[in-house]
Amino acid sequence: MSSPEIASLSWGQMKVKGCSTTYKDCKVWPGGSRTWDWRETGTNHSPGVQPADLEEVVKKGVKTIVIGRGMSEALQVPASTVEYLKKNGIDVLVLQTEKAVAEYNALAAQGVKVGGVFHSTC
Repeated sequence: MSSPEIASLSWGQMKVKGCSTTYKDCKVWPGGSRTWDWRETGTNHSPGVQPADLEEVVKKGVKTIVIGRGMSEALQVPASTVEYLKKNGIDVLVLQTEKAVAEYNALAAQGVKVGGVFHSTC
């Protein structure tokens, strides 16, 4: 199963190919995507992305996770979150969201089992 292409990104809006939903923040993995609702894990810009935000994507068997920190990189990614991914044998890229989407799409196009979490504002 391949990772779906992120078809478009603009401030506050993301579209995933093959999905009719418009996301503000989203999670993607081979074969699927859904809204990334920060309230599920109590995530805020600081301290930022927690392992709990990534568990669902990790369980999909990804080899790489791309984290989009927002258009202005306001979303933090603590070292403990990166360590969590590395301990699970997953490569991690932490980038500004436009760059993160481009990198994610490039990896998906190469057939890499890539997942991601993307913040589309600040």
